[in-house]
Amino acid sequence: MSKNRKQKMITPEIMRQAVVGAFTKLDPRYMMKNPVMFVVEIGFVISLVLSFAPGLLGDTTPNARVYNSIVSAILFVTVLFANFAESVAEGRGKAQAASLKKTKKDTQARLLDADGGERMVPSSELKKGDVVMVSAGGVIPGDGEVIEGIASVDESAITGESAPVVREAGGDFSSVTGGTTVVSDWLKVRITSDPGDSFLDRMIALVEGASRKKTPNEIALNTLLVSLTVIFLIVIVTLYPIALYSGVQLQTSTLIALMVCLIPTTIGGLLSAIGIAGMDRVTRFNVIAMSGKAVEACGDVDTMILDKTGTITYGNRLAADFFPVGGACREELVRCAALTSLHDGTPEGKSTLALARLQGEDCGEPQGARFIAFTAQTRMSGVDLPGGRSVRKGASDAIEKYVSEMGGKVPEDLARRVAEVSALGGTPLAVCEDSRILGVIYLKDTVKAGMAERFKRLRAIGIKTIMCTGDNPLTAATIAKEAGVDGFIAECKPEDKIALIKKEQAEGKIVAMTGDGTNDAPALAQANVGLAMNSGTAAAKEAANMVDLDSDPTKILEVVEIGKQLLITRGSLTTFSIANDIAKYFAIIPAMFMMAIPQLGVLNIMDLATPHSAILSALIFNAIIIPCLIPLALRGVKYRPMSSGRMLARNMMLYGLGGVIAPFAGIKLIDMLIHPLLALWGF
Repeated sequence: MSKNRKQKMITPEIMRQAVVGAFTKLDPRYMMKNPVMFVVEIGFVISLVLSFAPGLLGDTTPNARVYNSIVSAILFVTVLFANFAESVAEGRGKAQAASLKKTKKDTQARLLDADGGERMVPSSELKKGDVVMVSAGGVIPGDGEVIEGIASVDESAITGESAPVVREAGGDFSSVTGGTTVVSDWLKVRITSDPGDSFLDRMIALVEGASRKKTPNEIALNTLLVSLTVIFLIVIVTLYPIALYSGVQLQTSTLIALMVCLIPTTIGGLLSAIGIAGMDRVTRFNVIAMSGKAVEACGDVDTMILDKTGTITYGNRLAADFFPVGGACREELVRCAALTSLHDGTPEGKSTLALARLQGEDCGEPQGARFIAFTAQTRMSGVDLPGGRSVRKGASDAIEKYVSEMGGKVPEDLARRVAEVSALGGTPLAVCEDSRILGVIYLKDTVKAGMAERFKRLRAIGIKTIMCTGDNPLTAATIAKEAGVDGFIAECKPEDKIALIKKEQAEGKIVAMTGDGTNDAPALAQANVGLAMNSGTAAAKEAANMVDLDSDPTKILEVVEIGKQLLITRGSLTTFSIANDIAKYFAIIPAMFMMAIPQLGVLNIMDLATPHSAILSALIFNAIIIPCLIPLALRGVKYRPMSSGRMLARNMMLYGLGGVIAPFAGIKLIDMLIHPLLALWGF
């Protein structure tokens, strides 16, 4: 989604739709999904009936009709405010969905038949497995994998990034998204999703809220709120006979007012809005969360597993120099390094070839050569030449093992050269020809600015960071020390990541990681929070529960903070809501019983004017606090990196104590404002 679409939080159109939504959500079938507010709605209906028939339940007090009407009006507004909060949160998501739908076009696709022919078909008819050709200027008709060709692709309709990106067959940059445009050259794409199940379709459904389900934490909190509501309902039901026994005639509307004020209506009215807004904040950060559960899991993360390349370092490991070993001549090392890189499409391979050419190497492709691709298992690449010669480059320990298996010897100065490169924070790649090691390629990379400070913030909130890298232990240790991570895994293979995740999870930890390649998919699926890059493979995006449209691996740090903010916001507002009840208790209970039991006047510490004024003031405060807290629910409580203990103490002071003090001040102020009006009506 484009970045200009993310700027304005609430537009007049969103407000208009939210007002309409507040009324449409009054349907009892919908309100039943929120038991707390459903009880308030039932209270409104009973009070409304009593407004027309005040004596229906035996109430004979003067001005009962007016009093019941005021109570029912306040309860109605309370329900509307709660519905409005949810509608505003939903409206922001629907506005994003509407802008995404504009990018979804039913275009004509060039479908390639099995016999080599091609025909034009609507993109909506494409099925998984179909192969299409997309030329410069054409729109990619559906999600897919590039199986042939290389081209620049404009993905601004999805990511908001105006600069085109390169997509090519093979490797980790072969995934393309439907709705994006080929800017140059051509691509042959195999479709990987059926109609209605594309990445764009899922994005629209998620930001629209159509597929939003309550998370486990929401269900648990909802259960607590329902339990409190049931307890207070029982209290209200038993209070009536106790009042009769004490000689106090309680109006039904007063009992309803007491119940509504005591049950946790504030958090009950804002709970859905908080959850929707949490996903919305992630979406506005250009990250698509596949569920609210994924966002919440971010808030509980204990361990973060990060790739070195691209996350901690800039990832542009480029060949900087060649160091011969074992008496080999430099020209021989450069020639063999170039040979191994002729078909190596990685940045490392391309830069090695470029450096060799700068140093005068011809780099012609030999006839009959068989090129060996790099794999995470072998950690080597190279070429087999006619006549049985083989040339390899790769991690120093992998090359040492390869040479030893061929009966060769490892030069004594290899370890020194590897250590020198590693001490600089670079990556050493050893080069061998048959059973003879020729030297080391120095790949230079740089730690991103500010990473040490960011890891310090994570450490402050108790999150452990572990760096995974294919580098040797010395290079890994140098980078880890400079970046400030808590631990590292050197010479890491894909299966090592899964083993590490399982080990952390076995200790009860919640684990987050990032990845973009097919070999990352199993680990992304195993992690509690898996953030895949949009530039990565389809397998990685399918396995993850979050996708970063900007393909920035460091964004996992911000996503975790958003998850923390969501949990803090929910906890803070729950604390505030329950703390509110203390002041409401001191407002309503003395007002109900003071006439029959004068001794209860000591509890009227707010010195409220009259019983009716006290009850209505508490009820009005209970209603208006919901819209007052909507901006906080949508924006989230400000997050500060600190330990759990300090955070709890701070929020208890701010929202616990604040939740007690605010109603005392608010109810007293409302009482002072409405008492003269009530006096005019004879209360």
